Amino acid sequence: MKQRKTVTRVFSVLCALTIGMAAPAYAQLGRQQGLVEPNVATDSAMLALPRITADIVQTLKTARPILSIVTLDSILGAGSLTRQQRTELFARMFVHVDINRGTDAEFMLIPGVDANKLRALKAGRPWKTMEQFQTEITRATNAAEATRLEQYFFIPIDLNTWTDPIMDTFLSIGVGTTRWKTEFAEYRPWTSMAQFEQRIGRYVRSNPSELKRLARYVIINP
Repeated sequence: MKQRKTVTRVFSVLCALTIGMAAPAYAQLGRQQGLVEPNVATDSAMLALPRITADIVQTLKTARPILSIVTLDSILGAGSLTRQQRTELFARMFVHVDINRGTDAEFMLIPGVDANKLRALKAGRPWKTMEQFQTEITRATNAAEATRLEQYFFIPIDLNTWTDPIMDTFLSIGVGTTRWKTEFAEYRPWTSMAQFEQRIGRYVRSNPSELKRLARYVIINP
């Protein structure tokens, strides 16, 4: 049984390499500029942010996984941070938004996003690459603003076609790790999210909330 699994792993890795050579690799998590992700951030990283106290850090850790910036906004609002204070904080800490499936409410919590930018962000759906994002949002705003906005978004990882460079863009938030590259490749072809939950759930039994966090970053295309 162990030998069979080893053979399966080798075959999966070879398939991944073949796909990587055949298809162009594009960043899927927008290029980061220091945003703190509250699901994976250390206590010290969060405490270095404005308005964040030890009590707020503990509240955020207890609430993990925080699967939407709307949820984070509610938690911080209940903790007495004003709307202006939360907006200022979101320039430094954020829960990334799925640019293809995110809601208007999530988009509008990004500092500087107004009705015009919201329309531009939704007009490009479905976004395929961050290169496309840069081109289209630069036209709608300017290059500096497109770069600033990019850091708030991700394009879901296609479990059947991702390449190492794509996964590498997610490393800073604990998704593009060697471990998940190996496991995500091993079970190709993926056919459903139910399969994902069953297979990957085995590896996070001690922390089932991690499965929910991982699931929001992936997609299975037919």
